[in-house]
Amino acid sequence: MKYISTRGQAPSLDFEGVTLAGLAADGGLYVPEAWPQFTRDEIAAMAGLPYAELAARIMTPFVGESLTPQRLRELTAQAYGRFAHAAVTPLRQLDERHWVLELFHGPTLAFKDVALQMLGLLFEEFLARRDDHLTIVGATSGDTGSAAIDAVAGRAKVDIFMLHPHGRVSDVQRRQMTTVIAPNVTNIAIDGSFDDAQAMVKRMFNDKAMTDRFGIAAVNSINWARLMSQVVYYFAAALQLGAPAREVAFAVPTGNFGDVFAGYVAAKMGLPVKRLIVATNINDILHRALSTGDYSAGTVTPTAAPSMDIQVSSNFERLLFDACGRDGAALSAQMAQFDATKDLQLTNAQREAMAALFTSARCEPAQMAQTMRWAYEACGEVLDPHTAIGLYAARAQAGELPADVPVVTLATAHPAKFVDAVERATGVRPPLPARVGDLFEREERCEHLPGTYEAVAAYVADHATPKTGAKEA
Repeated sequence: MKYISTRGQAPSLDFEGVTLAGLAADGGLYVPEAWPQFTRDEIAAMAGLPYAELAARIMTPFVGESLTPQRLRELTAQAYGRFAHAAVTPLRQLDERHWVLELFHGPTLAFKDVALQMLGLLFEEFLARRDDHLTIVGATSGDTGSAAIDAVAGRAKVDIFMLHPHGRVSDVQRRQMTTVIAPNVTNIAIDGSFDDAQAMVKRMFNDKAMTDRFGIAAVNSINWARLMSQVVYYFAAALQLGAPAREVAFAVPTGNFGDVFAGYVAAKMGLPVKRLIVATNINDILHRALSTGDYSAGTVTPTAAPSMDIQVSSNFERLLFDACGRDGAALSAQMAQFDATKDLQLTNAQREAMAALFTSARCEPAQMAQTMRWAYEACGEVLDPHTAIGLYAARAQAGELPADVPVVTLATAHPAKFVDAVERATGVRPPLPARVGDLFEREERCEHLPGTYEAVAAYVADHATPKTGAKEA
């Protein structure tokens, strides 16, 4: 399996190379040269597999020769052995039509664990082969940071610098990052928004002064290996609901588009996905793009669902690439225009290609709260704000689907991570699970920097370990 850049100018890489590279050298995102596909019989044969074994089956064509089948199975068993539920991503039924896929049973109570537990092991595996050092620089709107830190804390040959917008993540989200006291972990709170932090990370990948000295790598969903891991739970859910004989729809609360793009990949691989429902809050760039073709960035408005407070959705570039016939030059021109003007209008061909599988809905704060109340009062389920936005979209769009198609909402975070918002909507104050119950008693450690690239790059340069053979600045 070879991987190519969405912008067409970077060299192709194998799976090991793309895992350690993150962003492509031309500023694009890596995607497989061709989508691997399973036959209907191959998908049917996956029914009933333990999650770790299913993960190995799904990942095998993406990994290619970078890992032996036996080593891949060992890594998936290790990655998913830390989850608090034996099913790893269990399904819960709300009513005759709607289901919730619980993705928060990992060590940091968010869906990011499903991918990042695996990614941390892949980093360690590939770095040991190369005897080199990796500097992970990431941006988080709340959940990626804690999941990435948990996955690599204390690991040899890896430093991690995680940026988050100061004052714009929940107390639980912040403490899950800042209370990990490990020598290779640095948390940085920046003045500004998540989009500002994400822009700094992308700029660092294209800063030759930094990349010459440090092995800069990504844990955000721009990293293909992370996104690959997320494809698995779409198969897991659909198989339980009757696939491949039955089509399934998914509603996905999303900001950076990685989680829902994994569903698109599953569909390209042969999973019978009837519809992918993209759920946004009032930071609705993805809803506008899918419903009107207007992908233009506005001002980020802080909400009770901070992981969705995004106006630049990095992974949308991967879908744009496929939807324009994989024309790297055309996509590069589109993204250059967006980078310069923050405005991009989808072509008719792109809109038509997306409409075949995607639809979307925007959820207002009051609608989010109403959905949380409905889930609790009618179904006995306590949902976090992001999941509630996904469920709102699922219920709003279900009428457009055949009656026999079940709708699965991805539950992306444990409700205790957003306890104040949950209590306001439902009157219930969900407790933290026992395994993280002492979170508010732990020491915090975090740097607070100005929201400028220069300040962040200088800090990383002063504290990171150079890669093997790098010259001092």
